[in-house]
Amino acid sequence: MKHLAHLNKYFYKYRWRMIPGVIFVIVSNYFGVLPAQVIRIAFDLVKENISMYRLFDGFERQQLVYEIFGYSLLLFGVLVLLLSLIRGIFLFLMRQTIILTSRHIEYDLKNEIYNHYQQLDMAFYRRNNTGDLMNRVTEDVNRVRSYLGPAIMYSINTVVLSVMVIAAMVSVNPTLAAYALMPIPILSVILLFVNKIINRRSERIQQQLSTLSSFVQETFSGIRVIKTYNREADKMDRFTDESNHYRQASLALVKTEAIFFPLILLLIGLSTVITVYVGGLEVAKGTITSGNIAEFIIYVNQLTFPAMALAWVTSLIQRAAASQKRINEFLRTTSVIQSAAQGHFRAQGHIRFEAVSFTYPDTGIQAVKNVSFEVKPGEVLAIIGKTGSGKSTLANLLMRMYDVDSGAITIDGIDIRQLPLQAFRSQIGFVPQDVFLFSDTIANNIAFGLDEVHMDAVENAARHAAVYDNITAFEEGFSTTIGERGITLSGGQKQRVSIARALIKNPQILIFDDCLSAVDTKTEEEILRNLSTAMQGKSTIFIAHRVSTIKNADHIMVLDEGSIIEQGTHEELLARQGSYFELHEKQLLEEAV
Repeated sequence: MKHLAHLNKYFYKYRWRMIPGVIFVIVSNYFGVLPAQVIRIAFDLVKENISMYRLFDGFERQQLVYEIFGYSLLLFGVLVLLLSLIRGIFLFLMRQTIILTSRHIEYDLKNEIYNHYQQLDMAFYRRNNTGDLMNRVTEDVNRVRSYLGPAIMYSINTVVLSVMVIAAMVSVNPTLAAYALMPIPILSVILLFVNKIINRRSERIQQQLSTLSSFVQETFSGIRVIKTYNREADKMDRFTDESNHYRQASLALVKTEAIFFPLILLLIGLSTVITVYVGGLEVAKGTITSGNIAEFIIYVNQLTFPAMALAWVTSLIQRAAASQKRINEFLRTTSVIQSAAQGHFRAQGHIRFEAVSFTYPDTGIQAVKNVSFEVKPGEVLAIIGKTGSGKSTLANLLMRMYDVDSGAITIDGIDIRQLPLQAFRSQIGFVPQDVFLFSDTIANNIAFGLDEVHMDAVENAARHAAVYDNITAFEEGFSTTIGERGITLSGGQKQRVSIARALIKNPQILIFDDCLSAVDTKTEEEILRNLSTAMQGKSTIFIAHRVSTIKNADHIMVLDEGSIIEQGTHEELLARQGSYFELHEKQLLEEAV
């Protein structure tokens, strides 16, 4: 139960819903135990009336005895029915309190997990796949809810009913009660043994389900590549293998439960046999009546439900514990990126990198080595270099997706680690290399960084990104809903929508990470011409592969293996005839060809 202890705060929060539920459980079970006593009285009355009926054989009063006997049985039958009806009402109230509370807690737990996911850093998402993240907030939470609702409800019901039944049995005849309850210790030992097996196999099921979910999510995300390379059959075979692993893990758990449940019924049946045998001996001694045997048999059968529920509840709790353990692993993960301050921050845009070095924690690859540069408000810095030279890493460090290993990054003379994180990031407009658009309207994608959508601002941003004409050409214009990850749009259109999304925020710092690679040269010139107006007074960093994109920048840096190997203006770098010159000449040759 140590893993499920995390949920105790929710029980306290909803205590005024849970407490009435517990009261309803107690009351419902009280009315559940009473019918056995009524039946005992009725059974003894039947025996006495049969004897009296025979005693008055041949007398007129025999008919009267028969009528009184019939009315008595009817009265006892109505009484048992009434008690069952009252119990049913309280059972309904019990479910309406405890089960509904479990739904409230499920809602809170999902929000807690999702909110915690939002706070975690990029390193966490590099280590964990999307399918596993989704499974913990859906399937794992659903199993935990089974503990919060049915498991707790039936646990309380089982304990209360067992205590009441056993107390009633002992009050009638301690000797008979001891014999009837003899199989219970055997059941306890079996429970302890089987619990460990169920817990272990439940955890294995959840792990395999996460693997299966991740595989399916990745398949559907990359369906275009799969179809292009004609790998549908291969993916189907791999899915079959993963499904078989999940099926085998599930069957292993089912087999354990299949042995467990019949064994419990066997023990309860053994209790019934013992009750009849020992009860008969006690009746012969005169210590109890035959009605007590009937009462005891009802009590023993009433213990069948707690015993069955105990097995089922045990399975639910073990599954929930395995799921909550997985949830806790992520909830206890803390982000390395912490906000040192709260409140507002308005940047002027003076960026300085001072001897910055960084190594990715999950791979051990040093991406940046002793990099220093400065960007003043209104200036444009361009970064160019081969793939894997560390260009995008500089952008991630500036946005504080990762923290530097050594050196410092300052904004307006303040270390970014000392700035309020959310307020600082709101000052940055970022266009990533790998464009991500949401399955929503084009207008909402452009206005993603704003709290409210203003169409004038959306259209103006689209014009600056040279995508306005493309959007208005669609039948529904800016209200066009694009597919998952923007699949409806072409590569160039997606990049330009992403640029519009960055510009509409009117940020003080703009970062363009190779965002014009999918557009033609003419469109690129139009976008750069429009951006020149939007970039006025702002600090801009252009990351690119094409020299034509960055030739008008105030300052150009050439990166190689995480280090700056050249820097200067376009003309200065060409005059040196170094790496930048070679790259420039190569691209000119490619364009000529």
